[in-house]
Amino acid sequence: MNNYTAAEDRYEKMTYRRCGKSGLKLPLLSLGLWHNFGNTTSFENSRQLLRTAFDNGITHFDLANNYGPPYGSAETNFGKIFKEDFQAYRDELLISTKAGWDMWPGPYGNFGSRKYLIASLDQSLKRMGLDYMDIFYHHRPDPATPLEETMGALDQIVRQGKALYVGVSQYSAGQTAKAAEILRNLGTPFIIHQPRYNMFDRWVEDGLLDTLEKEGLGSIVFSPLEQGILTSKYLDGIPADSRAAIEGGYLDKNKITPRLLEQVKQLNEIAQNRDQSLAQMAIAWLLKDDRVTSVLVGVSRVSQLQDNIDGLKNLDFTKEELEKIETILKKE
Repeated sequence: MNNYTAAEDRYEKMTYRRCGKSGLKLPLLSLGLWHNFGNTTSFENSRQLLRTAFDNGITHFDLANNYGPPYGSAETNFGKIFKEDFQAYRDELLISTKAGWDMWPGPYGNFGSRKYLIASLDQSLKRMGLDYMDIFYHHRPDPATPLEETMGALDQIVRQGKALYVGVSQYSAGQTAKAAEILRNLGTPFIIHQPRYNMFDRWVEDGLLDTLEKEGLGSIVFSPLEQGILTSKYLDGIPADSRAAIEGGYLDKNKITPRLLEQVKQLNEIAQNRDQSLAQMAIAWLLKDDRVTSVLVGVSRVSQLQDNIDGLKNLDFTKEELEKIETILKKE
């Protein structure tokens, strides 16, 4: 039974960008379900995050087979919420998942073989209770499997009706160009790349963004806040409940150097002068480039999501602001 009715004005609250040269448009913000949709977090909180996102015009929810913990649980929990809240809105949603990292034991549960990718997507569809995926990604390059096999699996997936579009994640500029050539020759709707990109991690500027533009591909960038560094969280040290404080976590506390903290403080001053939080400015900075179709945000609280959404109200930068930001980021 559906107890949720979406806000009627949801599409008035969001701007959408065309994904490369495809017919698909993505919201400027998309919601990633990496950290906060597994079995170790509140199911009700996950539901409220999804509802708040859609009520504000965020139509794109991004998952992967191994999101959790444990692996698969984010897809399972999303499937439960989808069935109860979003089934009536299926044709208004873009739902994506990925495969490429370790998922199950043995030689067929990792990387980029046809065997793994097709089996993984079949499992993902069952966990989420969906008939098809809007976008299916190969999650990372596979150094051992021929690219022709991996791309051929993506082509087969589309032809079987299991996905509408395909994409790749973390491929280099050269790998992306080769993948695009293979898929173009196969007639496969390859439309998007999902790279890591933020103020402190700018590898995509060394050729990838130019390649995406040349190949007519869109991009959805993840880790826009550098695991929370580009927020006010670390301005006064490392909080006990932060990712950097967790031993063996995703953020190494040794990365929080005095130099880095000084850069963050100076960036925060620019954000304050723009009447934005640092997180809002970091997202706006990414969206200044039209080749970035959407920014993928991962949040644990509704207030964080709302803060990200509110940041879309000011996406313009003056020349002076951009020059100041560059000076700060280049400081040794």
